[in-house]
Amino acid sequence: MSYDLAVWEGDTPADDRAADAEYQRLFDRYLDGDATEPPTAAIQAYRGALADRFGDLDGTADDTVPWSSGPGIGDASGPVVYFGMTWDRQEDVAPVAARLAAAHGLVCYDPQLGTLRPGSDGAA
Repeated sequence: MSYDLAVWEGDTPADDRAADAEYQRLFDRYLDGDATEPPTAAIQAYRGALADRFGDLDGTADDTVPWSSGPGIGDASGPVVYFGMTWDRQEDVAPVAARLAAAHGLVCYDPQLGTLRPGSDGAA
C-alpha cells in the first residue's frame, strides 16, 4: 500500500475543491495517457531535492528509501509529478515533501485526503 502526492507548477488553488479540479485536469492531460512531455525545470529541481533528502529509487529493491514508485522523473510530465511513498513512511516523508514543494514554489496536493498540503492556509 502506498501514500501518494501530486506536485505541480502553477498558482495555488483557492481551496481544496479547486485543487482537486486542477489535479484531475493535470492528471488527465499529463499523466493518464500515452502522450507525455519532458518535466519542466522546476519539477526536475523538486524531484532532485526529494532524491537528495530521501534517496532515489532507481528500480532496484532498496529498503532505505521511502518511495513505492518514485519520485523518478518517469513519474513526471510537463508541470506535474505524481509519486508514492510506502505507507509506513508517509507520516515523516509527506510533510517534508510538501515543505520542499512550497520552497520550490510548487503546489502539493494529497489525493487521499483531497486537500492541499501543507494546506490552503499555509499551515504545515
